[in-house]
Amino acid sequence: MVRRKLITPLVLLLGLAAGTALAQPLPETGADLHEGVASCATSVCHGKVSADPDANVWLNEYRVWLRQDYHSRAYRTLQTAQSKAIATKLGLPSAQGAKICLDCHADNVAPEARGRRFQISDGVGCEACHGGSGQWLESHAEVGTSHADNLARGMYPTEQPLARARLCLSCHLGTRDKFATHEIMGAGHPRLAFELETFTVNQPAHYEVDADYRERKPAIEPVNMWLAGLAVTGLHTLELLQDEWFTRPSLVPELSFFQCHACHHPMDDLRWTGESDRLPPGTVRLNDASLVVLLAVLETLSAEEVGGLRQALDNLHQASQQSREAVVAAAQALHGRLAPLVEQLSSARYGAEQQRLLRRELLAQSAAGRFRHFTAAEQSFLAVETLSLALEDAERLKVQLDALYQSVEDENRFVPQQFAVRARQLMGAL
Repeated sequence: MVRRKLITPLVLLLGLAAGTALAQPLPETGADLHEGVASCATSVCHGKVSADPDANVWLNEYRVWLRQDYHSRAYRTLQTAQSKAIATKLGLPSAQGAKICLDCHADNVAPEARGRRFQISDGVGCEACHGGSGQWLESHAEVGTSHADNLARGMYPTEQPLARARLCLSCHLGTRDKFATHEIMGAGHPRLAFELETFTVNQPAHYEVDADYRERKPAIEPVNMWLAGLAVTGLHTLELLQDEWFTRPSLVPELSFFQCHACHHPMDDLRWTGESDRLPPGTVRLNDASLVVLLAVLETLSAEEVGGLRQALDNLHQASQQSREAVVAAAQALHGRLAPLVEQLSSARYGAEQQRLLRRELLAQSAAGRFRHFTAAEQSFLAVETLSLALEDAERLKVQLDALYQSVEDENRFVPQQFAVRARQLMGAL
């Protein structure tokens, strides 16, 4: 089922102590050769016209990617008038030749990692997600080769929720080596908006989770995918706050870490901060959307952790009004509290009753005005929709879900009180 798309679809690497998946190098930094999309595109590999009913994979994955997947168009986006205008404003000769653009709009590995058939113009191709195929391209199609064999030869484990979250967020949030700064957005780049499960479902599938798939790989449940994305987004944000992107010496900190809508709203629309973090009126607030939604999750799953985490988040907001050193220390402290929970959140089994409790808590906090900032409301809605689809009652709740969606459909028209009312209405229909 196709989910509602985020308002602006688009377009750290510090290791986390949350399982071996997060210790593996990302495809862009691995040592293996990237052989290029053409190496996968023949009719005897993944380039068949239609799915092969006799194979354990479709074998038409290249055509699905080419015809339907936005990743295949990522490089071409750099040739549009909008991208050319952004490049001009940034003083770049061209968007399609600039590293800061290619790092996320293509598989921009080092020249020595590019094979004979590699083309940067292929955009975000197979190996940008599955890893350089230099060690497994030939062997992965051989009879008797297991998925574990492929992983041992350098294939990236996209079937593991934390590993997939880390991979996707390397572009949809950023790393210490590539980051969509406020300068880039000021030049015209869209706001970065991302939720892992929603983006996964809205991309065209190039595999089927059937019995054969489950025999070879673990299948990620929607709730686990959502929680993995939410938790890793929070962790990576905290890591980036400790890096030089935020703390580089300058009069003004990197503004892309803050709530866009704290500044970008009409002058007669006064925005007050909430009581919980005790920030004064007019404060430009750090974007804590993933963290406040995660706290709502933990109210249900691990309530004993919430008090300390909430205080640590309040400390981070207070630190943002003090100094770079204070922000680094507060981000480290919050990261230290959150990191041990990530593996558990992403790998636990969630029954229907737990999913209902999670949805009710999210709606209760939405109705109470806890998610008064647009980015948090956006993440809360997407979580509620994911849970409703997983619980198979989304159709019954369609009218109320549609109304809640409409309250976050346009970030320029977002009214926190309306979002709270719609959340209360949906909660009443459960």
